[in-house]
Amino acid sequence: MPALAVDIRDLWAFYNGMPVLEEINLGIETGKLVGILGPNGAGKSTLLKVILGLMAPSRGQVRVFGEVPGKLRHRGEVVGYLPQRPLSNPHFPVSVLDVVLMGRYGRVGLLRRPGRRDQEIAIQNLERVGIPHLATRPIGEISGGEQQRVFIARALCVEPRLLVLDEPTVSLDACAQDDVYDLVHRLKEELNLTVLMVSHDIGGVARHVDDIVCINRRIHVHQAPPIGRLGLESAFGCSVEYLFHGEIPHRVVKVHDD
Repeated sequence: MPALAVDIRDLWAFYNGMPVLEEINLGIETGKLVGILGPNGAGKSTLLKVILGLMAPSRGQVRVFGEVPGKLRHRGEVVGYLPQRPLSNPHFPVSVLDVVLMGRYGRVGLLRRPGRRDQEIAIQNLERVGIPHLATRPIGEISGGEQQRVFIARALCVEPRLLVLDEPTVSLDACAQDDVYDLVHRLKEELNLTVLMVSHDIGGVARHVDDIVCINRRIHVHQAPPIGRLGLESAFGCSVEYLFHGEIPHRVVKVHDD
């Protein structure tokens, strides 16, 4: 049986007494690139928080590479994370290299300055994501697609085994989205990573991932793409129609009468 990077059993999570996640049983195999899909409010971000150790489950068991996520988080290792809004102030006067170096703080500690080895790792990861020439540029003066590459490089500075990406292509144009997907797939292969990627872009995810998890409080689908109509309707809670390119659905909308 393949080793599991993430092993979740009978997970429940509540906000203000209301269930956000119910009876989640999920195993993510080591080395897989897994897309997590679902409508707004489906519990996708909550699931990531539990896996990251940022939130304790109300009930159930979660293990990341066999360990409780909170322990891994306090050690500042194993998991690299790209949140939905990684740049709270786009005009903050900090360079691209300084942003990437922030990914080393979990290793060196907040009260210690990054050393030469940390600088080398940061530059190496800028090279991995294809933007070493931007190292001295202010983070607010580069494009959205370039910024996402910066934040992926920052996540890689943890030297992770698991990379968690929450909506990495949001607000990017179609070309920039494809570039990010291609980059993540290449990094997964090059660094032997397990990758979890939340997205609303069903077509983009389906072209690049090994497995898809459709979630709406519960797991409705966990399989390799493509996904059928029934799986999507179950997860998204409405009738849907597709625009297809081959077997890949590019868009999901409510079915309507002409």
